[in-house]
This record gives sequence, C-alpha cells and structure tokens, in this order.
Amino acid sequence: MNVDYLCRLMLKKEVQALIDLGKMLPLMEEFYTIQGEGAHTGTAAYFIRIGGCDVGCHWCDVKESWDANLHPPTHTDLIVDNAKKYAETVVITGGEPLMWSLDYITEQLQNKGIKTHIETSGAYEFSGIWDWFCLSPKKTKLPTQRCYQEANELKMIIHNKNDFEFAEEQAAKVGNNCKLYLQPEWSKKEKMTPLIINYVMNDPKWKISLQTHKYLNIP
Repeated sequence: MNVDYLCRLMLKKEVQALIDLGKMLPLMEEFYTIQGEGAHTGTAAYFIRIGGCDVGCHWCDVKESWDANLHPPTHTDLIVDNAKKYAETVVITGGEPLMWSLDYITEQLQNKGIKTHIETSGAYEFSGIWDWFCLSPKKTKLPTQRCYQEANELKMIIHNKNDFEFAEEQAAKVGNNCKLYLQPEWSKKEKMTPLIINYVMNDPKWKISLQTHKYLNIP
C-alpha cells in the first residue's frame, strides 16, 4: 500500500477523532458584530458559525453552511483564542451547531470568562454549557426533549399563516420562563409583519423579533 496514502488515512482518522471530541470543528466563519435578533438584540457579540446542517429550511439565508465538507476542520483552541480578542459574549450558530459536540468549546470559552450563547433548531442531542439557549424549531426536524427543557428563548420564524399554529405548539413544550418571540421571515416581512403585530397585541405572551442586522446592513 502506498505510504502517502497511509499517511493521509492516518491524518484523516486523527482529525475525525478530534472532531468527535469537539476539539476541532468545521468552521465556516467567525466575526465580531451586533446581535441582530431575539432577546439580546443590539448587544455586541462574537459569532462562530459552524458548518453542517440537514434540517433543510427552504428559506435559509446561509445555505452555503449546509455542507460541512466545504468548511475546513479548525482547532477549537484557535477559535476560542480568536473570540477572546474581541468579545465577552460568543454566539455559536450554523448551520446546525448541535450536530457537533460543543462541550469542549463552551468549557474553554467559559474558562476564559466568556458568556456562551447558542442559536439552534434543537434537532440534535444537547451538548455544551450555555448562558443562553435560543431554540428555533423547524417543522422538518423537531427539537429533542432536552432542548425544549433548556430553552431560554423560543424564536419562531413566521413564513406563512400556518406558522402561527406551529409556534403555539412549540411554545407549549418549553418551560414557563422561556421568552417567546415571533420573527417574520425576511423575504415575507412586508406581508407577515402586520399579522405578527396583530397577533402579539392579541396574545402578549409573545414578543416581536426582527432581523435588525439586515436593516442596519451588518453581518
């Protein structure tokens, strides 16, 4: 057997072992910006976007994140060191970040005094240590029971009128202290925002979330 092939095979196995431990992650991008949605809108945060997602939202605005193979495995310690340079809060998003073990990265971030937030569909098993857990369920792949239990924030994307019923179904599954948000899907915002306003006025347990970063033209 070719020696070069053997070396590449061993390296691939070594990388996969580190990925399984969460010590490497398929990093798509990382950037310092202003949180644009939900409970922490308007606050500075360092975003870590991890590649890989099979939830398949047709209106997803980061479909380039879906294929994890397009995003090189990056040492988690390097990601943590980069975050420490900029922010006191990190938001881990995707893709679908819970496809990967997040125990190691969140432990390292918290050891450095950095608050850890996540934005997830909750479709995979819970991992990580979180100061804030934002759950955004999708009809195509529902959250696990643990993710419902851990949610600090439920963010429901409203693309059509049927999504209000889905939002209520999901709200019934989270804890009593979970903050509830309805957010218009960006391409339907002119049509759905007035409906959301009326809905929240009639049922004030909900709040409105907007993608303010898109209005501000920032990442």
